[in-house]
Amino acid sequence: MTTNKLGDVAAAAGLRRIHILMWRDLDDPEAGGSELHAHEIASRWAGAGLDITMRTSFAADHPAVTRRSGYRVVRRAGRYMVFPRAALAELTGLHGPADGLVEIWNGMPFFSPLWARCPRVVFLHHLHAEMWDMTLSPDLARVGRFIESRLAPPLYRGTSIVTLSESSKRELVHDMHFAADRVQVVHPGVDASFTPAGSKAERPLVLAVGRLVPVKRFHLLVDALTALKPRVPELVAVIVGEGYERERLESLIRERGAEDWISLPGRVDDAELVDLYRRTWVVASTSAREGWGMTLTEAAACGTPAVATDIAGHRDAVRDGESGLLVGRIADFPDALERVLTDIATRDRLGAGAVARAAQCTWDATALGTLEALAADARRRA
Repeated sequence: MTTNKLGDVAAAAGLRRIHILMWRDLDDPEAGGSELHAHEIASRWAGAGLDITMRTSFAADHPAVTRRSGYRVVRRAGRYMVFPRAALAELTGLHGPADGLVEIWNGMPFFSPLWARCPRVVFLHHLHAEMWDMTLSPDLARVGRFIESRLAPPLYRGTSIVTLSESSKRELVHDMHFAADRVQVVHPGVDASFTPAGSKAERPLVLAVGRLVPVKRFHLLVDALTALKPRVPELVAVIVGEGYERERLESLIRERGAEDWISLPGRVDDAELVDLYRRTWVVASTSAREGWGMTLTEAAACGTPAVATDIAGHRDAVRDGESGLLVGRIADFPDALERVLTDIATRDRLGAGAVARAAQCTWDATALGTLEALAADARRRA
């Protein structure tokens, strides 16, 4: 039914060939939620018969042009040059004609309002704000902040913006001064493989999943866990993911004397991740910025509640007191974890609420909502 609906929406708006511009590809070593999100949408659009081309930067050990799940992937140029080169490719028709364009603004925009003439939408998951200082040198961070907060927003005033959550929308309207009626919320989905099953681990288990990069602030989670350990002696923790902060985290764990109960297994396959979500007692996130918090929803679908920072995105992924706990001060993180780990009635209640929350999020609905936003822009232009 969803495939037919996608086809009907596209046909009515004259959308047959859609190009997607994004910074990184799903096969990139640093790929995360944004790349998974784009893949889930593109694969469903392709399954509905649309001709989808995804233009990204070069990914090591992967061909420049390939096909994945029915759509074409073009990987050319490096981390910075992908922006001007992708725009030039679209201007010259290098990748063929397009009836619609989706720009994924992940920190640095492609400035599509300056050159794109076809129907388009921009997916803006969240502001980067302090993330610039976490990942770049001071000079480059200043440039990034200027582009995001001052240079780009006026150019996108007339553009249809799609974001993941109501809390992220409020930030875009308040901080970037986008008109509220130009920003549409389309929630991310969760794969059907994430379901409750089996039993929880024998020992209290805390799980965190994400790229090992500064914005995730896993060092603060390690601090919270080591503060909690004396109160919950049987505590064990697993931090799943890979990234350039691995050495720093390994060093911190050694300094805390926690090597025997905090593990960093790196990336794990889908089956092992589902098993971890099902066995863990609580999933945790100390992230500073999120468009949603997709790992929290994946865990929720497996019946596991969350303890997470009270930030935009998390406020929609987690219903405070119903599917997990949101923590305003990082100093309170150990107490929130302890509450869920030691109170079985609270943990069971939040776990049931987590399943109910996750059931409202499907990738089919995400693909349809995003296509409807693009179709609406096509109708406005017509």
